[in-house]
Amino acid sequence: MLKLSIFTALKIPLKTKSCLLYLVLSVTTPCLASVFQLTDPKLAIVGEDQQIQTVYEDTLYDLARHYSLGSEELIRVNPGIDPWLPGADKTLFVPGRHILPSGPHTGIIVNLPEHRLYYYPKVKRGQPQVLVTFPVSIGKMDWHTPIGLTHVISKIKNPSWYPPEGVRAEHAAAGDTLPPVVPPGPDNPLGAFALRLAAGNGTYLIHGTNNPIAVGLAVTHGCIRMYPEDIESLFAQVPNGTEVRIINEPIKVAWVDGELLLEAHPPVDAEGQSYEPNVDQFAQLLREAVGDSTVAIHWDYAEEVLRQADGRLAVVGLEADLN
Repeated sequence: MLKLSIFTALKIPLKTKSCLLYLVLSVTTPCLASVFQLTDPKLAIVGEDQQIQTVYEDTLYDLARHYSLGSEELIRVNPGIDPWLPGADKTLFVPGRHILPSGPHTGIIVNLPEHRLYYYPKVKRGQPQVLVTFPVSIGKMDWHTPIGLTHVISKIKNPSWYPPEGVRAEHAAAGDTLPPVVPPGPDNPLGAFALRLAAGNGTYLIHGTNNPIAVGLAVTHGCIRMYPEDIESLFAQVPNGTEVRIINEPIKVAWVDGELLLEAHPPVDAEGQSYEPNVDQFAQLLREAVGDSTVAIHWDYAEEVLRQADGRLAVVGLEADLN
């Protein structure tokens, strides 16, 4: 287990007026957004894990939203716990540590296997860079979320939903007839805020939801779905033209104080569906991360971490001292 002293990111309390990114909190389901100051440009990991005790009224879905996690993200690391009726006085693991995704720390990055969005606002002169991260839902069968570089072309408050013909046919087959237009309101699956992306000629959105339990799953028709309070916060911060990079990075690795850490998530295919992790892919990524360094790797443990792919960070190697 890593000591918390390795984390130089500072978590910003959202309830203070001085916070850089304000998240609108629900009275009944408060959400603790993960907002960090990146005080060191070499920082590879942010956040911290927690253990909590349940009370009788808890569900894992409510707790996931409270701790800024997708529902599956919390369920996966607490096997054997009933997500609807966990019961009182159960000890739950709450994953909060994240290895930063590869590439430049600018704009929005959505890592599909991780079901997580990272936003790097433009740096203000004399201030450290800030990172805010949220759980998201991604595309499901035959409605894959596009991978690559795009950007925000418009911001829409109280959007109407125009169901594509294929979506209307899907609902009709299930006995549910959709109208040509769904106006703003509680029945609108886009929620109250949407960011339109250039990808797909403007057909892809980052938007809210009227079904927050599903955040963190591959359940959308290609769009990126967020908790209502999260999209409201992001909507207020993101200007038009913001770069959006959508990546498929199921395995992330980082060096911290001579320790090699691995973070593995279930890989997703072009339709957004998870599949069994590939050990060979992991080994190649690990070799790239190690480079010319001399490292002792616990391969059996590393492969077990990959097979579980539950997102928990694990130390799988140590830098060797040849002196």
